[in-house]
Amino acid sequence: MTGDKLSWRALWPILLGFAVLTGMVGASLWLARGQEAAGVEAGRLFDYQASLLEALSATKDAEIGQRGYVLTGAPTYLAPYESGASRAGAALDDIARHGGTHGVAVAAALRPLVNAKMAEMRDTVALTAKGDHIGALAIVRSDRGMAIMDRIRATVGSEVRATRARLEASRTAAAMQAQALNVGLVAGLLVVLLTAYFWIRSSRQQLIGMRAARDEARITYNALRSENTAREAAEGQVRQMQKMESIGQLTGGIAHDFNNMLAIVIGNLDLAARRIESDPKKALRSIAGAQEGAERAATLTARLLAFSRQQPLAPEALDANKLVTSMSELLRRTLDEQVPIETVLAGGLWRTMADAGQLENAIVNLAVNARDAMPDGGKLTIETANAHLDDAYAASRAEVTPGQYVLICVSDTGTGMAPEVIERAFDPFFTTKAVGKGTGLGLSQVFGFVKQSGGHIAIYSEVGDGTTIKMYLPRAFGTVDAARPAESEDDVPRGRTEEVILVVEDEERVRHFAVDALRELGYTTVSAGSGAEALKILAEQPSVAMLFTDVVMPEMDGRRLVEAAKIDRPGLKVVYTTGYTRNAVVHNGRLDAGVNLLAKPYSIAQLARKIRGALDEI
Repeated sequence: MTGDKLSWRALWPILLGFAVLTGMVGASLWLARGQEAAGVEAGRLFDYQASLLEALSATKDAEIGQRGYVLTGAPTYLAPYESGASRAGAALDDIARHGGTHGVAVAAALRPLVNAKMAEMRDTVALTAKGDHIGALAIVRSDRGMAIMDRIRATVGSEVRATRARLEASRTAAAMQAQALNVGLVAGLLVVLLTAYFWIRSSRQQLIGMRAARDEARITYNALRSENTAREAAEGQVRQMQKMESIGQLTGGIAHDFNNMLAIVIGNLDLAARRIESDPKKALRSIAGAQEGAERAATLTARLLAFSRQQPLAPEALDANKLVTSMSELLRRTLDEQVPIETVLAGGLWRTMADAGQLENAIVNLAVNARDAMPDGGKLTIETANAHLDDAYAASRAEVTPGQYVLICVSDTGTGMAPEVIERAFDPFFTTKAVGKGTGLGLSQVFGFVKQSGGHIAIYSEVGDGTTIKMYLPRAFGTVDAARPAESEDDVPRGRTEEVILVVEDEERVRHFAVDALRELGYTTVSAGSGAEALKILAEQPSVAMLFTDVVMPEMDGRRLVEAAKIDRPGLKVVYTTGYTRNAVVHNGRLDAGVNLLAKPYSIAQLARKIRGALDEI
């Protein structure tokens, strides 16, 4: 009898925990079914709303074609009239099909109105075809057709608002269900934990009789555990100290550089404010100094993004030999005359998949580092070759994928690096150069670019014998993209007043700058502070030719805004802007296909080229 009681006392917490877990699983399945049903209903409501809007749009299109034909007599206007008349009937059928019983009633209410409007338009088209323009215009100028259209708009608008309200109610109900389930899951988890506690306590009570025999072994075990805990604590303290040292170096470097740049910006702006009236020329020089400091801060941010592998890349199939050859003049101007450049370019070189601009920056950074490592002169060598990294090589190096790569080597005959320097060479803000001679971000930027491109980078160096840095970039398969002509900073394309751009930006000061800059470039601009406001403006102003929108915004981000806008305006041109790369248009560090992105901060010249290029795209 006593044994049965002990068995039951040991089993009941397990059985209770299993029952609670079963209930939690059942509740999750119930919520999943409810959300699935809600998704189906939401899809039906979306289709119903789209059918309502299509019926209104088709009637409008037919009216536009009819009026164009009546006013001009040109037969070309009959095509949109006939297309709209045909689409309107199909849209009414879709309203009845997607709207259920209510949709049948709405379609029945709309159909005589649409038929009456179509009958009026048929009469005017027929009179115009017979040459009776006066009679046709008399019908057009009457209020009968406008009154019918007003009733159609009112009916469709009322239904669209009601549908949106039902969708919002459905989302709210789903959220409440999910919240209720979360509360239930937390409560269930607490019950499971409590039952586990009671089971453990019960088990420990059953083991009391065994403790005496195990006391000696436990003392030995506790001593060993204490020793192991102390060792782990010491190792943890060392790791924490190393981590804090790295973070301190990074934050200290950022603070130092940004404080210097902010001192330049703030100081020059203060001087400009004092000189603007008394000495405008000096004020302009101060403004130029402030702008230079701000541009240096933007460059520092770009380098930090490159190191953290968060810069937006636009990779393309490149011929590395052609790219290195085209950089020869730039490198000669950058390096001292006492540092000759030799290129050893491999024949039959594979194409590589990389961002051309960032690859050029990487080669320039490596060349400048090589120059600084040869204060008394030396030789810089740039080599290219096909390379294959096998499984054995990849197994001994983190983040290396076996495969075919294009190798670009930059070698110098300089002072070389010690092993402890090589270990930290890619750390941000780590530098062996004198104060003011380097930021410590050059190699870290190259490292981030190569890793983000899916490649591998390695350093080979000995003190006194120079350094070789090898960049392995993934091989590309396909055609080489045509070289794009270099753009001059002075080349600022302008717009025309008939080109209307809608600027969408939730940050007020940034929005005002973008609007002022675009107006300065000759465009007509309107602005919105949210996605909802932008959609309203697009509906009211069909003359908008482009949407210039921030990506990261509350409630509705830029991607969702563009998707909603293109439902009615599929040909609308779009340029995104953002200062944060992990967002809806950049994935895995690469721009989504077909996306025009202008990274913040940007100059007026960069804005002008990006907007003009997007508007001129076919």
